[in-house]
Amino acid sequence: MKVFVTGHRGYIGAHLVGLLKEAGHRVVGCDLGLFGGCGWEPVPEADREIVSDVRSLTARDLEGFDCVIHLAAISNDLFSSSCSIYGQAEGRPLAEEDALNPVSVYAESKIAAEEGIAPIADGDFSPVYLRNATAYGHLPMLRIDLVVNNLLGCAITKGDIRIMSDGTPWRPLIHCKDIARAFVTCLDAPRSAIHNQSINVGGDVENYRVRDIAAIVQRLVPSANIVYTGEIGKDPRDYRVDFAKLGRLLPDFRLEYTLSTGMEELLAHYREHGFSAHDFDGDRFVRLRTLRHRLDRLMAEPQRKTA
Repeated sequence: MKVFVTGHRGYIGAHLVGLLKEAGHRVVGCDLGLFGGCGWEPVPEADREIVSDVRSLTARDLEGFDCVIHLAAISNDLFSSSCSIYGQAEGRPLAEEDALNPVSVYAESKIAAEEGIAPIADGDFSPVYLRNATAYGHLPMLRIDLVVNNLLGCAITKGDIRIMSDGTPWRPLIHCKDIARAFVTCLDAPRSAIHNQSINVGGDVENYRVRDIAAIVQRLVPSANIVYTGEIGKDPRDYRVDFAKLGRLLPDFRLEYTLSTGMEELLAHYREHGFSAHDFDGDRFVRLRTLRHRLDRLMAEPQRKTA
């Protein structure tokens, strides 16, 4: 297939490009390059790359493609849908048909996208909405503004595992490469199975409390102490997710990583790269810090030109 990937140089996109090409697909990527310089390893190259804001693309730019995988957005997370739309919920894990309770503009945007796209699905346009669990794990475009990556990075650079909440909130977790693998699997799935479907992407046994994540970090870095800073109190994002539909619609798909194996891999890369306190505290691996820094530079440009 000929596949168009937006945000192909992002946290998920870099894995996705490599997997698509391994599967024999031709990949054209579109990325604005906002996070150039944020990688720590070479990023897989698309067959052709377009440096552009996705809002500038036209229908002609998408002619001839069998599939568009939309990851790009100016945000702290992926544009593809997300389990964060469930927001806050007590009791049983939530399935796709359960009520949504977004607690952020980010989550609200995912719901709006699904609701806006679904009515235009037809015989020639077959969308699928992958509601990804919370991403973590090693990638050439590293991020430490994700709970697992952050707690592990803090442990090896600071000697503490700092939890800003009370540690009780639930999170469904998934390795970033497994998210990319789910996208690739959808390309081969029967249209009748996934047409206009919302699908939670993750694993039932990969729902964890934040304090459980911290316990695994401490097992991997025994010298680190768990510290509850309490600065944000009880986190409003607190939900477990049911992933049974994923198994029914994509029966051949299996997660490659558990949280433990994914963290062990990430720890090995942290040590290989000599990940330091300077890296942890800096802008390079934190998306919002990078955006703020670049925005400040852009705002300063007119002043320098008129000085």
